[in-house]
Amino acid sequence: MFEKDMRIADLIDIYGELLSDRRREIIEAYYFEDFSLSEISLNTGISRQGVRDSIKKSEAELREFENKLRLREKNSAFQNEKSEIADRIKAISSSLPCPQSSELSEIADRIKELSLLG
Repeated sequence: MFEKDMRIADLIDIYGELLSDRRREIIEAYYFEDFSLSEISLNTGISRQGVRDSIKKSEAELREFENKLRLREKNSAFQNEKSEIADRIKAISSSLPCPQSSELSEIADRIKELSLLG
């Protein structure tokens, strides 16, 4: 058995559609459904070694996408920045009269809901 790199789950969410349907099915079963190599082998009709090879190749492909595009890295920076902005807005809103305070708090909440990756 080999160790799962759970960062791969993020990469599947971001780049999974770029994998072939077969590879995506296998790697999602392994990471998201927690199927064993043997279970995936039984479900797909591929040998256990073939399943392992497919997962390793998919992981390498996903890492390569991230190395080139950096979407996971950019999303992480975006999430941190938007949280900081929303927190600053809420801090400012607490010192304002009620109508403006309420409106700014609403804006801060909407900012926290924003997502770079959809």
